[in-house]
Amino acid sequence: MHFLKSVAVAAALASTLSLSAFAQEAAFDPNGTFVDEYGTTFTFALCGAGTDLCGTLDVLKGESATEENLAFVGTQVMQAQQTEPNVWKGTIDAGGLSADATVTQTSADTIDIEGCRAGLLCQTLTYTRQ
Repeated sequence: MHFLKSVAVAAALASTLSLSAFAQEAAFDPNGTFVDEYGTTFTFALCGAGTDLCGTLDVLKGESATEENLAFVGTQVMQAQQTEPNVWKGTIDAGGLSADATVTQTSADTIDIEGCRAGLLCQTLTYTRQ
């Protein structure tokens, strides 16, 4: 009987620890400004019903900093719906171009954006909290 109680207590503790780890994972806060390796920055904020993620382009650097694209600095270019904890799917729209986007917050200070055009040409960039 003592053994069964020990197993039950251990199972309850393991369950609590698993829930605690999930709660920590779900607790990532995407609100803030993030920068990629080129110096391009986005400010992300929860929007819509509080579970969508919106992205405003703050600074654009690198090969993408064309005159046409620079016109979108300071505007919201992305809105995505949450599909699971720390993952949002939607689109990035700028300059008449649109790409499917998957945004994954991989840590409290890191966000990956995978953009795909025509479902074939995909690129992932990592953004770090400033």
